[in-house]
Amino acid sequence: MGLANILVHIDSKPRAAARLQLALKIAERTGAGLTGVFAEKAAAHQVGAVGSWPSPKYNEALDAASAALEFATSSARNRVGLFDLNRGSDAEINHRFAELARTFDLVILGQTHEDEPVPAKLAEHTIVESGRPVLVVPYVGTYPDVGRRPLIAWRSSRGAARALSDCLPLLAKDCDALIVEVARKSENRDEFADRLVAHLADHGVSARYQHFVVDEVAVMDTLLSAVSDHAADLLTIGAFDHGTQALFGHGAGTRHILAHMTAPVLFSH
Repeated sequence: MGLANILVHIDSKPRAAARLQLALKIAERTGAGLTGVFAEKAAAHQVGAVGSWPSPKYNEALDAASAALEFATSSARNRVGLFDLNRGSDAEINHRFAELARTFDLVILGQTHEDEPVPAKLAEHTIVESGRPVLVVPYVGTYPDVGRRPLIAWRSSRGAARALSDCLPLLAKDCDALIVEVARKSENRDEFADRLVAHLADHGVSARYQHFVVDEVAVMDTLLSAVSDHAADLLTIGAFDHGTQALFGHGAGTRHILAHMTAPVLFSH
């Protein structure tokens, strides 16, 4: 099944344009509709002891984001909409964003950065709570499209299988896909890896498989090195998968990728 509707997070900062352009490219290529959701932290307007919402500052930011969306999508062939999340606190934004995301096929948002007016845990919360695949775009770099040189992080797990399925609509027909399994010394190579390559071939995707054996602390860094070596334009990975870098606690590997990504990453949970 392909993509019918995509949700992209926008705010009033310049970096939102990179997410928007990538979302628009994916929407045009897949025939999906695109909805921008404005979500930005802001305090209520205070007059003495009385607070009012939304504040003038919030409304100004919303107007700027709306204008940017209208300008960027003026020539879009598919439907484009805007939803104002209309929340100002971290907890409210995280909760309502995840609820809205559940009604879309794909969610696109940006990597957390201290200069961005969004909750620090927005990406993490959306990945865990929305039940939807989440494409996170790095806060530096230019990414005109994804799916021509995908890297699929693999291990024999439910999360990795879900991520593989979720990434298929994003892959170009003539893509050069690489499947990478990074295992610890105590783990065996997936005995069905060849079948995995054949499965992708059944979907028209030509893929190669590579297996690495490393110390536990090097699992995610090895994966990021493979992204660089492959010049990948997309990493797809099972997020918060049980057992991934268990030495550091559940979710440590996912958080490491979220903090150090060098290409757009599709997280599935």
